[in-house]
Amino acid sequence: MSVDFLKRLGLFVVFVLAQTMVLGRIHLFGYATPLVYVYFVSMFPRSYPKWSILLWSFVMGLTIDVFSNTPGVAAASLTLLGVVQPYLFELFVPRDSFDELRPSIKTIGMMKYLYYIIILVVLYCLVFFTLETFSFFDLVEWLQCVGGSAVITLVLILTFESVASRQG
Repeated sequence: MSVDFLKRLGLFVVFVLAQTMVLGRIHLFGYATPLVYVYFVSMFPRSYPKWSILLWSFVMGLTIDVFSNTPGVAAASLTLLGVVQPYLFELFVPRDSFDELRPSIKTIGMMKYLYYIIILVVLYCLVFFTLETFSFFDLVEWLQCVGGSAVITLVLILTFESVASRQG
């Protein structure tokens, strides 16, 4: 087993436990729920195999679904994110950059990382809450859920990333 696999497995377990035990129970103002496991999918390096990103994303989503009682919603949303992530990351890096480049503030810069993570989080929240409500009957509530969850998730991810970039 490779060290990379073990690190990813450890991160996987940490994100699943944090989401299901703590963060999944937070509903700020009744709408905003932090969904920080999106950060796990955003961290795959440029050279990581696309099929592996897709598999990790699906298994993470399925695990979140099992423990959060959201049948298939997180799995579908994270699988879509797993499909989009490699192509989206390519938009923010130069063509001649090295293959092991990992998305972070330190490697691609603050503004590029901010755009990258905003697109991923907003896309995830749009798909997740659209599948969860499966209706546009109450458009204002849907927008509050998407907007509130996206903002709180972005704040937490940027906090994690800034701490990680200062560490090493």
